[in-house]
Amino acid sequence: MDDIQVAGQRQPKVANHGYLRTPKFIDRMATEIDFKTLTAHAKENGFIYQSSEIYDGLAAAYDYGPNGVLLKNNLKEYWWRSMVQLHDNIVGIDASIFMHPKTWKASGHVDAFNDPLIDNKDSKKRFRADVLIEDHMDKIEGKINKEVAKGLKRFGDDFDEAEFRATNPNVQRYVQQYDEIAKRLATAMTDGNMAELKQIIEDLGIADPDTGSKNWTDVRQFNLMFSTQLGNIAGEEGKLYLRPETAQGIFVNFTNVQKTTRQKLPFGIAQIGKAFRNEIVARQFIFRMREFEQMEMQFFIQPGTQQEWYEQWKEARMKWHLALHPQSKLRFHDHDNLAHYADAAVDIQFEFPFGFKELEGIHSRTDFDLGAHQELSGKKMQYFDPETKESYVPYVVETSIGADRLFLATLTHALMDEQVPGQDDPNNTRTVLKLHPAIAPVKAAIMPLKRNDDRLVNMAKDIFNDLRFRFEVQYDDTGSIGKLYRRQDAVGTPFCITVDFDSIEDGTVTVRDRDTLEQVRVKKEELAGMIGPRVGMGTLLRSAQ
Repeated sequence: MDDIQVAGQRQPKVANHGYLRTPKFIDRMATEIDFKTLTAHAKENGFIYQSSEIYDGLAAAYDYGPNGVLLKNNLKEYWWRSMVQLHDNIVGIDASIFMHPKTWKASGHVDAFNDPLIDNKDSKKRFRADVLIEDHMDKIEGKINKEVAKGLKRFGDDFDEAEFRATNPNVQRYVQQYDEIAKRLATAMTDGNMAELKQIIEDLGIADPDTGSKNWTDVRQFNLMFSTQLGNIAGEEGKLYLRPETAQGIFVNFTNVQKTTRQKLPFGIAQIGKAFRNEIVARQFIFRMREFEQMEMQFFIQPGTQQEWYEQWKEARMKWHLALHPQSKLRFHDHDNLAHYADAAVDIQFEFPFGFKELEGIHSRTDFDLGAHQELSGKKMQYFDPETKESYVPYVVETSIGADRLFLATLTHALMDEQVPGQDDPNNTRTVLKLHPAIAPVKAAIMPLKRNDDRLVNMAKDIFNDLRFRFEVQYDDTGSIGKLYRRQDAVGTPFCITVDFDSIEDGTVTVRDRDTLEQVRVKKEELAGMIGPRVGMGTLLRSAQ
């Protein structure tokens, strides 16, 4: 049976300036899979289906299949347990999707939750104006990286990247271009200057990425909230919105949670839930959808301490991601254009197949939300500080991550083609999903060597029925052992347990490791004790701390 060697693994190390880490699950003979292949793999292996596919699908809406829902639930469990279970001062809620319409007036969503959209007159396609400009900036950044790569190739071990970036004229020219565009974009977005956004697009010669046409309309604002009606009441008095974010459900429950849990500042409230945005330009698979799931935590603090907590949560959240993904795939990106509620904001970006894009946001929201709800509702949203003997509206530091984007990032990093070691034939490859065992959809697959031998089948099913009470397992006898191994590799199953004829004689089975392909004989009574600790969430949670 096949085997493979995996590079050594070490615990992540995070530096003060951002992100340094020894990658996990990396093999020199492995290659990443392109985006088209990834989306096909997701469907073929039961991770993601197009919504309403039998009716030709619904754009920007997707369904999670049998393996997808297990992986997504495991990722949410990893977030929830690390955020709530491992913090004494963070509690959870599950707020309603429907909220009083005044909620969204106070939060600013009714008046200011807009995207700047632009249409191409020739292709009839619609784009976000700011994204077109950001994509152009990404191309400039790509040119910078290309120059750096050329310098590394030229100077080898003597290469000083910092000095090269600071002195190379080509790099300096590109950096200047990038900074000038970034400044213009930030100013235009902050001022809501739609004419300036179009002018930037024209000045840069940005074309429709699909057709090359530069025949653009003016830029217009488009509100992203879905609206519906309450019961049979028509008109503005009966209008409700599908929540565009989960944070407001936390803010309006601030006093309820604080009183019932008797928490003292600083403390946080966490929530996982669905949100809805009427994205006109929804693309890139599950990266941008109209119905998606957020994992948010609002951390309530004393005014004046927001910068300290902002930095602490930046560091903590990056470390959390580094337990799953390599340093090379992650980076911080400060916001040039701050939202109306924030005094500081940064994204943790992941390198998706289409470039570095936002995975999680950390925002210092000041007292905007609680203050706005207090003013519009007439209800106090204050905290009495027993130490200072004062009442005040707390400030908030927010961490917000999209569960669907985390899912996509996880697939992107874990899915690869690799040559099977020990084989001279370079075409002897396998497709494998090298997920951390704690988040793998299925922890172990049990299979008989021969499906037409009742003794092997019965023993395999007995093992399956025992282990299923401990963790997610799967029984499979629908092919040869080699094919079954490849099938489990493709969905990320860490262990395969094979019942063979020796098992009948001595009660041992073969356990195959997905990453190393090492095979060991284990007594069937010892399987749970061997596999359980390796697939449990504890190891992953500890590395994230």
